Amino acid sequence: MKIAVCVKQVPDSWAEKKMNSGRLDREGVDAVLNDLDEYAVEEALRIAEAHGGNEEGSSNTVTLISMGPERAAEAIRKALSMGANNAILISDVALAGADALTTSEVLASVIKAEAFDLVICGTESTDARMSVVPAMLAERLSWAQLTFAGSVKVNPDAKSVEITRVTESGVDTITAQFPAVISVIEKINEPRYPSFKGIMAAKKKSIETRSAAGLAANISAWSDVVDATPRPARGAGIKVEDGGTGGDALITYLAEKKLV
Repeated sequence: MKIAVCVKQVPDSWAEKKMNSGRLDREGVDAVLNDLDEYAVEEALRIAEAHGGNEEGSSNTVTLISMGPERAAEAIRKALSMGANNAILISDVALAGADALTTSEVLASVIKAEAFDLVICGTESTDARMSVVPAMLAERLSWAQLTFAGSVKVNPDAKSVEITRVTESGVDTITAQFPAVISVIEKINEPRYPSFKGIMAAKKKSIETRSAAGLAANISAWSDVVDATPRPARGAGIKVEDGGTGGDALITYLAEKKLV
């Protein structure tokens, strides 16, 4: 099996996020591997290990695909240290500030050229929280879409995959034939910590860097942020001294806010 995992470098979740000229400031904060993508990497490795492993010489491979600046290689190295075989980084100044539509088109063009059996993604990136790229990839590739998976079972011989998804009405079981796009939730597994051996091995693994020039994709932005206003500081709350009329004060407040 050839498995691809889409990963992204994002600003640290604990960092204060700021906009710069309509774009998220990524240079002034620490950058990390999107933690929701770690579950996708872990699931890909578990699938490979359950069917013979992905060591050198195996027919199973786990390839990381990422779009971002050159420094995104730092985040990719962490995923490689978990056990992925190699990586492809699409890095080009022309892609700076790309929206989800452009991102999905770029990723889809790389995936299509490499003939993967499965593409696994996290549910979303912590810098945007849109949760749309997996579905967009499936649409652009004309592949089956199995999203928000809580468990994944793969049958390489039958070239099929089955997931379970928890919904408000119960648990759905969904099956599809290869190739397919899967997104996994954070409860699906517990990502492994990179071992010292894995960290050292990751330094020797290949990260192929590609520019936008050779892509069969339209990299023109579909949308643009024309203005951004910082979130206003939180105002002081209202303190009610309850001398027997606290209930009335609460009702008055809710009525003023048109909540009752």
